Parts: sequence; structure tokens; C-alpha cells
Amino acid sequence: MADSILSKAATMEIPINSNGDSRTAEDDSLEQGAQIGGSLDEIVGTLPVAMDLQQVMVSGPNLNETSIVSGGYGGAAEGIIPTSSIKDIRSKSRGITPSHSAASRIANQPGHYPAPSMHHSNSNPSMMSEEATRGVAVEKFDSVKKWSINTYKCTKQMFSERFGRGTKTVDLELEAQIDVLRETKVKYERILRLARELTNHFYNMVQTQQALGDTFADLSQKSPELQDEFGYNAETQRLLCKNGETLLGAINFFVSSINTLVNKTMEDTLMTIKMYENARLEFDAYRTDLEELSTGPRDAAAMVRIEIAQQQYQIQKDKYERLHSDVSIKLKFLEENKVKVMHKQLLLFHNAISAYFAGNQQQLEQTLREFNVKLKPPGSDKPSWLEEQ
Repeated sequence: MADSILSKAATMEIPINSNGDSRTAEDDSLEQGAQIGGSLDEIVGTLPVAMDLQQVMVSGPNLNETSIVSGGYGGAAEGIIPTSSIKDIRSKSRGITPSHSAASRIANQPGHYPAPSMHHSNSNPSMMSEEATRGVAVEKFDSVKKWSINTYKCTKQMFSERFGRGTKTVDLELEAQIDVLRETKVKYERILRLARELTNHFYNMVQTQQALGDTFADLSQKSPELQDEFGYNAETQRLLCKNGETLLGAINFFVSSINTLVNKTMEDTLMTIKMYENARLEFDAYRTDLEELSTGPRDAAAMVRIEIAQQQYQIQKDKYERLHSDVSIKLKFLEENKVKVMHKQLLLFHNAISAYFAGNQQQLEQTLREFNVKLKPPGSDKPSWLEEQ
């Protein structure tokens, strides 16, 4: 509309005054502008219409709100806009907020129902998950905080004891028993290692005897002049191999029992001792903390800290006393079990070795029966001739 008015003003004829002087285009345009001043005011007032129309097009207005009629050039109706929209646009351009906007008029129309809000339905699951995540984070933070405080106190107590500035709770009798157990475990580990080496060496000797007996038997068949001599030696090596397998069964049983005693029974007791030592360190750390707080000021905040320290001290004390009792009981049962097991295994080892090197096959077999040592039948580990085919 503004373009059409300006184009019409630009194509008007230039009038001539009574003196015959023609006016300049600039004077004429100024006069023409003065004549159409009122129209320009309306044009300026309609300039925000384009901006508002753009906003309306983006937001998707109701088709009943605006009516735009397109006509040809010079038509009677070009860009017709309802007066209600123009009033709202002019009010916006002058800083006046209309009492009823287009959205409010649409909302107030009869038969119009507002769309249901999905904010609450969508926010409830997210809020619940957010609260759950926050709860897990707070719980982890509390656990890390407690662990950090406990680690700091125990480290401080450990350095204080090492440099001779802190006091340590010591049970002399129990500490002596623990030291004896550790020394005993080292010695039994040496026995276990040597017994395994003996088993490996003796196994190789038995395999060599078996191969030597087979070679003697083969030469007995192929050497008629030395058949008897090779036959005697083959029979002797076979008998030694059989007795060697019996002795290997006894030694393996001895090694298995020592291994169970060292790596299971003793190790379980030592794990309990380690837990006891950690509990002792924590107990002394909280005891020292309580003593330091008790010697300080006695204001309200200090009394609260003393009460909390007293509770923590009691918890650590109960834990320490419980593990102290567990260690004492386990050490007692371990000593009884060790004596019983080693008495049986040492007697088995002695009788089996003596019977083997004395050449007493019956005594060797009797020894294994007395200690309930079961041997695999010869050749049980080898596949049958049918499986080899």
C-alpha cells in the first residue's frame, strides 16, 4: 500500500506557476509530502503490520482471526486487514497493551477448549528419577566422606605409633601366639616345597625303572644266551616300580594334607588376624581422637563432637573385642588341628619310606591301608587298547 502511494506521487505532473517558472522536483516532492502527510502517518502506523504478520505466520494463527484479500493492480481491495487487528498493531507500536489480544479472544470464544497441559505428566517421572539420582549421589558422597575420615585417622595413628608419639593397645600373650603362627607357617611352607620336589624326583625315578624293566624284558626275548639274567632284572625293576607307585601314593597324600593345613587352615587364621590388627588400629585411632577432644574446651559444639566421638569409639571397641575373641579361638583350634594332622602325616611318611627302602612290600601296603590311602590301579590313567585304535 505504501509502495502504491509513493509510486503515484512520483508519477504526478509538475505544475507551472503564474510567472511561468517551473518548480523543482525537490520542492514539489516536499509539497507533495506535506499534502500526503496524513497518509504517511497512516503508512507509518501500518508498518508494524508486516512485522506482526510475520509473527502471526510463524506462530500459526487461526484462519478466522485475519482475512487477507488479494486483488489485481489498482483493485478496490488490496491487502484488506480487519480494523480490530490494525487497532491492536497500532496500540503495540505506541507502547499500549491491548486489553484483549487475539489469543485471549480465541480462548474466550464459545466452544473453544484449551489444550490439556502435559507439563505435570511429563515432569513427574523426570522429577522422580532426578530425586533417585540425587539420593544415590548423596549416599556415595557420605560413604566416601566416612571412608576418608577413617583413613585419615588410621594413617595418623599408624605414623604416631611408628615414630613413638602414639600409644598402642597390645595383648602380649596374643601377640606372641601370632608370631609363633607366622614362623610355623614359614617352616611348614618349606616342608611342603621339599616334599613336592621329592615327589617329582621319585616319580621320574619310577618312570625310569619302568622303562628299564621293559627294556630288560625285551632283551630277554631277543638274547637266548642271557635270557635268565635279563628276566631277573626285568622282574626286579617291575617290582620296584610297583612299590614306587605305592610310595608315591603315600607321599602325595602327605603333600596334600600339608598343603591344606598351610594354605587353607593357617591362611584363614592369618586373614582373621589381619582383620583384628586393622580393628586394633581403628580402635586406637578413635580412642586417641576421643582423648584429644576430652582435654579440649567444653562448649556446646565441643560437647556434640565429644558425644559423636564417644559413639564411634564404642563401635570400634566392640569390633575390636569381637575380633580379639575370634583370633584367640581360631589360634586354639588351629594348634589342636595342627598337632592331630601332623601326628598322622608324619607317622605315615615314616612308615611308608621305611617299608619301601627295606623292600617290605606287605608292610608298605599295610601302612597305606591303616591311613586309608587309596591308590589308583596301575594303568588307570592310560587309555585302553580299544580307545587307542
